[in-house]
Amino acid sequence: MGINRTDGRCMDIIDREGPVAAGRLAEASGLTTAAVTAVIDRLEKAGYARRRSDPGDRRRVLVELTPLARERAGVIWGPLADLNEALGRYSVEELTLLRDFARMGRLYNEQRAAEIRELRFD
Repeated sequence: MGINRTDGRCMDIIDREGPVAAGRLAEASGLTTAAVTAVIDRLEKAGYARRRSDPGDRRRVLVELTPLARERAGVIWGPLADLNEALGRYSVEELTLLRDFARMGRLYNEQRAAEIRELRFD
């Protein structure tokens, strides 16, 4: 979508929580309010978010995703619904085993990659 990881994470928060105040977005993301302002500016420039007045308090501004953001995210993430459906046939115990196996494999690969980076063939 042409955005960085932090902006994507903030889009996810906005998507899950609905229109949010910048302060809430900062709290949920762990970013400073200044950093959140920069995120919102970038998302607005990309056409993925917009600011609007809070109907309950016109002094407050809420941030919401645009239809363009939802459309593009749907193209990218929509097919995961098929995966969720396929995973529905497994028990919680089986899914836990699969999760643990994947984590173990990732950790092993990360450790081995670090070892390989340290190798010197001089």
